[in-house]
Amino acid sequence: MAERLTIARMGHRGDGIAEGPQGQFYIAGALPGEMVDVEVMPGHPDRRLLVAIQTPSSERIAPICPHFGVCGGCAVQHWRDERYRAWKRELVVMALHQVGIVAPVSTIIDAHGDGRRRAVFHARRLGHDVLKVGFSAARGHKIVAIDRCPILARSLDGALRAAWAIADPLATPQRPLDIQATATETGLDIDVRGSGPIKPAEAEKLARVAAAHGLARLTRHGELIAQARLPLLRIGRATVPLPPAAFLQATAAGEAELARLVLQACSGATAVADLFSGVGLFALRLAEHARVLAADKNTAAVAALETGARKAVGLKPIQTMCRDLFENPLTASEARAFDAVIFNPPRQGALAQSRELAASGVPVVVAVSCNPATFARDMRILADGGYRLAAVTPVDQFRYSPHVEIVARLEK
Repeated sequence: MAERLTIARMGHRGDGIAEGPQGQFYIAGALPGEMVDVEVMPGHPDRRLLVAIQTPSSERIAPICPHFGVCGGCAVQHWRDERYRAWKRELVVMALHQVGIVAPVSTIIDAHGDGRRRAVFHARRLGHDVLKVGFSAARGHKIVAIDRCPILARSLDGALRAAWAIADPLATPQRPLDIQATATETGLDIDVRGSGPIKPAEAEKLARVAAAHGLARLTRHGELIAQARLPLLRIGRATVPLPPAAFLQATAAGEAELARLVLQACSGATAVADLFSGVGLFALRLAEHARVLAADKNTAAVAALETGARKAVGLKPIQTMCRDLFENPLTASEARAFDAVIFNPPRQGALAQSRELAASGVPVVVAVSCNPATFARDMRILADGGYRLAAVTPVDQFRYSPHVEIVARLEK
């Protein structure tokens, strides 16, 4: 039976939140101020299914994708841009507020640019005849089959067609297949996960698929199947050979904005540590002006950074270190050798590393994060160690989603 609710505000995952006698209810697709009819979602006592909008918000707009609301890739295509941007900035403000920090949070920077340059497609065969390739459904494990995605960059053109062709000989009903596509300077780089060992006949078929779709490289769990060209990425003055499934910022514009903010925050530093450095998106640019230590536990990423640095012209020395910074963070005494330290961890944040930096006394710390909650936790640790949040800038390279990047400069 349907019930009628009024949406009070937007939640941190992009769901409308209604307050009722029984508590809060989360309604995907609803906007603040709207009166909506909803139904119970079996198995989800705090969620409701949107049935009808009785009083639409003046901020509601038409989504750009026909799959919106079914595909789980986007949460807020239906919200006017200025309100969406204000909400996304507020995610950062509220995360800091919850740990007792009031700091200057800048207007969010739009870094969608040309769109996403990397994507992970899921594939599964239903029975013997039906193949689905696309993204996971909203709040579910089903796959929404797609033939296009409007948030992908033009450099990923052809990736979906290639994913369908790759999935055809590999997908099974037993488990989903992941196909990660990355746009590089030399073409599409695709890594396949979840297939299990590939038989020689399958490998031959996949090599033909790679050739037919003009892929730069095709790998399975990093193991080479076919390569026409080495996938390369230009980073500042360096050209880096990318490892399979290498981590990159989601958009080229996002990488450029984050790098600009990081370099600005490190202005004047002559010795900089770049922690969780990956393939060197910051380190290789910083080395144009400063001596750099780049540390990451991913040995392939560190090797790629070293190759790019070795062949680049005009860079100051870059020392590299393969190190698990979760288990073995840069110590407070080690950090004191630097004018500035950058850390850019995965979504879980950098708890141990933040504690060491808080005790270090290094003049400038630059935090880069993709998760407001763990960012705020780490900022609390640094604030308790005597650091002041001088600037916080949110960056939106995940348009239409609740994900937001953050760059913060802290001063002792």
